[in-house]
Amino acid sequence: MRFQDACILAFCRLGVAGLAPKAPGTWGTALACLLAPFLFLPLGMGGRVLLLLSLFVLGALAATRAEKLLNRKDPGEVVIDELVGVWLVLLPFADPGFWLAAAAFGFFRIFDIAKPWPVRASERWLPDGFGVMLDDALAGCWALLCVAALHGIGLF
Repeated sequence: MRFQDACILAFCRLGVAGLAPKAPGTWGTALACLLAPFLFLPLGMGGRVLLLLSLFVLGALAATRAEKLLNRKDPGEVVIDELVGVWLVLLPFADPGFWLAAAAFGFFRIFDIAKPWPVRASERWLPDGFGVMLDDALAGCWALLCVAALHGIGLF
């Protein structure tokens, strides 16, 4: 395997998180939550939005290549989409704290697994890796609505 392809797979897998034998999406989401206080939350709103947009596009391009390398559509080991999805949930919160981050993790996993409308349908709206990324972004939007509502009533 070419070095460039190995780097693309490592990016898509968030290192080794995507290689977990069971529930790689859950492990990818957990790693994303652990990385957020260091790589995402310190940024201002403009930086966060720019980073999410960049990761969406780079993730989509990398996921497209990973699909070809692994010869599978939406391979489970590609978890960069989980990072974008759960960071989208954390986007509006300056200092989310443990319980809000835990709620972001939980709600995101629920919507990523259950795939309510339009999450499942969105997998087919865009080609290749862009569909992979879009469904998790929409799952993140559903999770954000839930977390924001609970935050709004003062739960955390």
